[in-house]
Amino acid sequence: MQEKKVMDAESVEAAIQSLAAEIHAVHGDRPLAFVGIHTRGVLLADRLVNELRSRREQIDQGTLDISLYRDDLDNLAALPTIEGSDIPFEVEGACIILCDDVLFTGRTIRAAINVLLDYGRPECIELAVLADRGHRELPIAATYAGITVSTRKDEYLRVHFKETDGEDQVIHYQSEAL
Repeated sequence: MQEKKVMDAESVEAAIQSLAAEIHAVHGDRPLAFVGIHTRGVLLADRLVNELRSRREQIDQGTLDISLYRDDLDNLAALPTIEGSDIPFEVEGACIILCDDVLFTGRTIRAAINVLLDYGRPECIELAVLADRGHRELPIAATYAGITVSTRKDEYLRVHFKETDGEDQVIHYQSEAL
């Protein structure tokens, strides 16, 4: 299978607007904190916060580095780059929207929840992802998903954001297409 574009710039923007509208519909003016998982989860959180700023008074924002919380460190060829976490708000009692680009096995999200719980006990943690590709290994589900794409285990989704990749798109590919 060759690379296939499943979302172009217009559909990525529409998905982000839809995610923001859904989050706003659920939470109204209630204080929220958006936390992006490095790297592309941070970009998704930034985009969602920008969409919501005109509708909400209080939005906190932070970033998470899950590198040292991964359960596959022994299997990696090289140690991951440490970005560092930045949580400039009180996690205790907060309603947090955790953001990542693609939801796959759930292991990244498990690691992110572990990091967040080291900061305190939030009132709730909800998950917003641009794309959900299935194949969960843990009982984790997205609260908000921009798109759901059926994939096989040997297929992947790669998210491109204009801030880091020059354009917005989501590409579906097999591992040998890297």
